[in-house]
Amino acid sequence: MKKLLFSAIVTLIAVNCMGQAKLAFPFQGGKDVMNRFFKDNLTVSPDIINRRATGMVLFKFTADDKGKITKIIVYYADDAVLVPPVIAALKKSNHKWIIADGIAFTDFILPVSYSFYQPDTDTLAVKRAVYDFNQNHKPIFSTDQIPLDMATLLPTVMVNYSLAQ
Repeated sequence: MKKLLFSAIVTLIAVNCMGQAKLAFPFQGGKDVMNRFFKDNLTVSPDIINRRATGMVLFKFTADDKGKITKIIVYYADDAVLVPPVIAALKKSNHKWIIADGIAFTDFILPVSYSFYQPDTDTLAVKRAVYDFNQNHKPIFSTDQIPLDMATLLPTVMVNYSLAQ
């Protein structure tokens, strides 16, 4: 009898327990639409191409209940030249962010990774430009603690560009 009662309790607890709840993606249309949006709206500047810049940028931004971006903070950037195109694309994404009902605003963390397509001919000039960028880049990073509160980490946006632009 004890085994039967114990089994029934365990079964009821297991049925009522929920793992990680499936949340709706916070961009209208889902992850694929968000990636396509950034691919279409994130314009790589000529300065990035000329410097053969690669690296990572990490943003925290706040969206209000209407999906409008109210605050953008740069947490980390491998170089300052990588930041302006992402800010311009984020500003174009106003009113596309989905916030849960009853919440005034939500914080999101967006990582963006830059790289370029390997040219057909591996020239010494390209290698030298990449080396020069890595030697002379000036990262933006925090020197103090950063409270993350209840931020949502979004998937990394991959930006690949061609050197022949």
